[in-house]
Amino acid sequence: LAFKASSVVAPGRFFGSFSHSRVTMAADSSRFQDVAMAPPDPILGVSDAFRADTHPDKLNLGVGAYRTEDLQPYVLRVVTKAEKLMLDNHENKEYLPIEGLAAFNKATVELLLGAGNQAVKDGRVATVQGLSGTGSLRLGAAFIQRYLPGATVYISAPTWGNHKAIFSDAGVEWKEYRYYDPKTVGLDYDGMLEDIKNAPDGSVILLHGCAHNPTGIDPTKEQWKVIADTIKAKNHLPFFDVAYQGFASGSLDEDAWSVRFFVESGLEVLVAQSYSKNLGLYAERIGAINAIVPTSDVATRVKSQLKRLARPMYSNPPVHGARIVANVVGDGKLFDEWREEMQGMAGRIKEVRQKLYDQLAAKDKSGKDWSFVLKQIGMFSFTGLSKTQSEHMTSKWHVYMTKDGRISLAGLPAAKCEYLADAIIDSYYNVK
Repeated sequence: LAFKASSVVAPGRFFGSFSHSRVTMAADSSRFQDVAMAPPDPILGVSDAFRADTHPDKLNLGVGAYRTEDLQPYVLRVVTKAEKLMLDNHENKEYLPIEGLAAFNKATVELLLGAGNQAVKDGRVATVQGLSGTGSLRLGAAFIQRYLPGATVYISAPTWGNHKAIFSDAGVEWKEYRYYDPKTVGLDYDGMLEDIKNAPDGSVILLHGCAHNPTGIDPTKEQWKVIADTIKAKNHLPFFDVAYQGFASGSLDEDAWSVRFFVESGLEVLVAQSYSKNLGLYAERIGAINAIVPTSDVATRVKSQLKRLARPMYSNPPVHGARIVANVVGDGKLFDEWREEMQGMAGRIKEVRQKLYDQLAAKDKSGKDWSFVLKQIGMFSFTGLSKTQSEHMTSKWHVYMTKDGRISLAGLPAAKCEYLADAIIDSYYNVK
């Protein structure tokens, strides 16, 4: 390539042609200048505000993370033992396959459906290790977007704060079905069924396997049976979010009942799992996406496409949490110890729930029925407080919670139940 002499500029002349102000402007400008500030996360932002508060009675009931009576994070003893096994075995840090650790995948599907489940025996379950519940839901959403084009996902109103964003970012349309009845602070069962019936045939129905977040309100087994029949009649695809197996009731089998019933009813089912709560592996980001389908051939092809979607997202999943789960579930002694610890955590939450109800019932002389607190299950309680009342809980009482009235009982010590009851009663009656 030949250059004309006149096209070459001497270095001094080149730099001398720019003023200091123009250089400064260039340094300050950005192609991202018009990017707006994102709003704080409605759940994680609660913890940021809590940390900035210096009041001695402050309570963080916003984030769903288990705490001891002394409000300390809890590392399960069985997790520590599983990690010691990893050190003793000199486990390496090599890449996992795209679908994840084989021992984990085997353990997680058997934990979900039961080792003797016919779908497991027949090889009709496609399982891919995911990045906890969120990542597994996101992978499932991407699969829906690609292989069920035009399908709408129906999400309960209300639901976990991240569900809508997960499907929106995957390019999947979502709508809501009725779930919560503010008049009874209970399940709007008739409204739920009506909306599922009215959804276009072949829609995706997102369901909470147990301990519905944020309400803590679950259908009864008889209601689940009717919901399954309605979904089958409409040729809908149920997509379960199972974030609390074993952590809600203290029983792994009881908390998996709804999923197992749907599978045994012959429905195709998607299930996202998380081990953040029941093993306390919040930071390990360990979970799975499962597709239970009619034949092993379909399962093989579905798994291949889930892997194809995962590859450009994150290539392959992390190994540490997967080995912890595989070691705990795969060792009979550790598994029994885990169940005992889970029952202990679930039991503490049940005790706190009972004590909060006792305080509310004793302090409220109006005759209001607070029994909905006891009817709810899991780590959350839906108080029925409005946004304004929830904000009052924070501004006056320093109780940090989500604006929809949800509180995390997993972060409530028994010693603070009376204080919380005073805050709820004050906010309920004195704030419109």
